[in-house]
Amino acid sequence: MLLTAILSAAAFWLLREHWGHVLGYAPYLLFLACPLLHLFHGHGGRDHGRGASSTEPGSGAN
Repeated sequence: MLLTAILSAAAFWLLREHWGHVLGYAPYLLFLACPLLHLFHGHGGRDHGRGASSTEPGSGAN
């Protein structure tokens, strides 16, 4: 818990002192967020594993 407080204070101080530099990287961070979201969250939360066999033709489900 103490480490979290120290890291939060350090991050606040760095952002406060270098806010102009951080805003300069904002467009690049936005473009970086897209591939990271695909990497960690996939494509829209579609369920690829469950229930797929029951909707395929010839599976016997009506």
